[in-house]
Amino acid sequence: MADGPALPTGATDLMREEWFLGVSIATSLAFLVFQDDLFSRLSDPLWFTVVFAWLFTVVLGSALSVVRHADHLAERLKEPYGTLILTLAITSIEVMAISAVMIHGENNPTLARDTLFAVVMIILNGMVGLSLLLGAWRRPEQQHNLQGANAYLGVIVPLATLSLVMPTFLSGPDGQHPSAPRQLILGILSVGLYATFLFLQAGRHQDYFTDGSNRREPPGEAALYHAPVWPHALLLFAYMGPVVFLVEQLARPIDYIIETLQAPTAFGGVVMAILVATPEAISAVRASIANNLQRSVNIFLGSVLSTIGLTVPAMLVISRLYGHPVTLGLEHGDLVMLLLTLAVSIITFASGRTHLMQGAVHLVLFLAYVLLIFQQ
Repeated sequence: MADGPALPTGATDLMREEWFLGVSIATSLAFLVFQDDLFSRLSDPLWFTVVFAWLFTVVLGSALSVVRHADHLAERLKEPYGTLILTLAITSIEVMAISAVMIHGENNPTLARDTLFAVVMIILNGMVGLSLLLGAWRRPEQQHNLQGANAYLGVIVPLATLSLVMPTFLSGPDGQHPSAPRQLILGILSVGLYATFLFLQAGRHQDYFTDGSNRREPPGEAALYHAPVWPHALLLFAYMGPVVFLVEQLARPIDYIIETLQAPTAFGGVVMAILVATPEAISAVRASIANNLQRSVNIFLGSVLSTIGLTVPAMLVISRLYGHPVTLGLEHGDLVMLLLTLAVSIITFASGRTHLMQGAVHLVLFLAYVLLIFQQ
């Protein structure tokens, strides 16, 4: 029988496979009991580096473990349900991370916007570019379901425009902060469009998000789909538990950099985006290298869609509940980069086939985004 993502059979094997869960729990307990002592010396550069690297590594490792078990569920449930579980799990981590920084910090109204923009740039340029480039390295072209990509982009483009472009040109009574009626309208539109998309994806048009032309199922692999899914589901939530607490602790060194050391406000957004995008990037690149581009498309386009469709309403609710204003509209070069990225993405997925040149173009756009960060 072909190898597959099976759970360890014994307690020893389980401990060997899931050892990082112990690291996550131990780290959570350490910061729960000794957080005052651990955060009391952030002014020391060496100690700050140790604490920040410790928290960032554990949160990222837990997120990677979440993705690992989501991938196992994807193998059992197949598309589109597997990818949907993955994107919703990672988006939940993103919402918790941004919420923690927003609530803990004193004044960072652009955090949600910077995080959304960074996620879009990292995924639609960095992740897409790397996936297409490596996937096409050994083959002339790769194929995906054109109808599925069009469905994703047909929702991503209006949501991104309404959330990140339109607020720039509609100043409310508090300047760039959207007024309460506009927040309500934007939240309803985001949730409504995303819910409609989920109905399409998991309902009558599931075939839009599957493509059997890229990957043949090895003999005997189908038997793996009958294995129980609940152990992976339990472990997925077990890894997400420490993340809820640890991202709140990570907010403290991030706030220290922004508020005390006067780092660019986009720093917090970039850190959150890396935590969110890295696990999915690894999964998408692996799928593309295995010539399963459809799964890659479902991952990166689904991730962008869930990020905008769910994170924006969540941030607006938190803004109202805790009195933390949010600024959503992009400005200057960031606005141009977003519109350029959306336009290039439409062109890239317009034919149902991708090749090496398209991957190179997206990577160039990602490099331009990185360079612009240091020019601000």
